[in-house]
Amino acid sequence: MSHMGYRCLMAVDREQVLRSAAALLTRKSTATMDEVARAAGISRATLHRHFAGRDALVRALEALGLAECEAAVETARLDDGPAAGAVRRLVREIEPAAGLLAFLYTENQLFEGEEQNEGWARLDARLTALFRRGQESGEFRIDLTPVWLTEALYGLLASGAWAVTEGRVARNDFTHLIVELLLGGALRREES
Repeated sequence: MSHMGYRCLMAVDREQVLRSAAALLTRKSTATMDEVARAAGISRATLHRHFAGRDALVRALEALGLAECEAAVETARLDDGPAAGAVRRLVREIEPAAGLLAFLYTENQLFEGEEQNEGWARLDARLTALFRRGQESGEFRIDLTPVWLTEALYGLLASGAWAVTEGRVARNDFTHLIVELLLGGALRREES
């Protein structure tokens, strides 16, 4: 096998290892590197070759989660049509990554100090722009800041993912429950 072919094979394996690590850690955030290796069907040594330690693994999962969120944002076409419809599309598109987001949300080291991945700021900017657009069009309440609505959406995505993982909420209800609660709270009421 050529050197190039070997590199491609390694890359595929790393992606698969990341996906199985994401699946495990979304169910059990305290899983050890040994458990991650077992879940991926590889040895601890092989896992260590890909990721020097838990922090390196978490950083790689962060990059994967952010890439999936950015892809969901693109697919959801946040600038098209009413803002409420864009929020609904976004939650539907982001759902497959919600468990990973929920895990990353609890990893404080990702949000401390200078090392923060700029992908979070890009994601925040897209979401706050969407909520601001909804306020400017008169769809959303103006007493709730776009930053707060963005934080609330992250919180609901994480809570929804945990509830689905634990079997308290049906996966098919995920988008509906999150969108209805968020928009039910965010919709502007006619002043009586």
